[in-house]
Amino acid sequence: MHFFTYLCPANKHFNHIPDMQRIFHFLQAIEAHNNREYFHAHQPEYKAARALFEEVTQQLILRIAAFDDSVAYQTPKSCIYRFARDTRFSEDKSPYKRHFGAFICSHGRKSFRAGYYLHLQPGGSMVAGGSWCPPAPLLKAVRQRIVDDIDHFRAIVEAPHFHALYPVVGEDPVKTLPKGIDKAFPYPQYVRPRLYTVWQPLPDSFVNQPDWLDQVEEKFRIMAPFNQFLNEVFDDFEE
Repeated sequence: MHFFTYLCPANKHFNHIPDMQRIFHFLQAIEAHNNREYFHAHQPEYKAARALFEEVTQQLILRIAAFDDSVAYQTPKSCIYRFARDTRFSEDKSPYKRHFGAFICSHGRKSFRAGYYLHLQPGGSMVAGGSWCPPAPLLKAVRQRIVDDIDHFRAIVEAPHFHALYPVVGEDPVKTLPKGIDKAFPYPQYVRPRLYTVWQPLPDSFVNQPDWLDQVEEKFRIMAPFNQFLNEVFDDFEE
């Protein structure tokens, strides 16, 4: 039986997972031998790990679409990031990443819109979501919407089940309140971020659990209202 049959919605519980270790074994090897010679000599291992990650991504698309239908027409190809690194502006000239990552979003992995991110890496796996580096006009619009609808925003990010998973909202905060925000605004922590993201680290052992995909699905389900809040701002901005 093909591995994907364990991932289809008709058999939701992901209870046959030994092959997940292919991803971690390959990434551990790349960490130790991050060069083109090793990579090309181990194409079968890479292709097997990549195929498995594509199957996992496809299942996550299907599962997320059940509560966020904006992602329903995405494919693993539109969501998974390239494994080769862009080294043009980096001091680290290693040609390959040490992780597999997929950003499941209505407009694909290159979009500034809010979505759902799975990152598998030995010692650095996580689930994350939100909007990474929205352009300045959109960032300003998000901040203003938070000010205008702070009760709604707080109801999302301060809900006990959300806060337990994602206690930190946003990254790379500015030191002072952004221009145009009243200095008396009582929740400055919500308008200072430059990146409107949330995340939760995962131990390497996480994918060894029979229900790990169920757990990821639930983490993304809890994240969904946060993404919806951001995407409604983007929708209004684009009109």
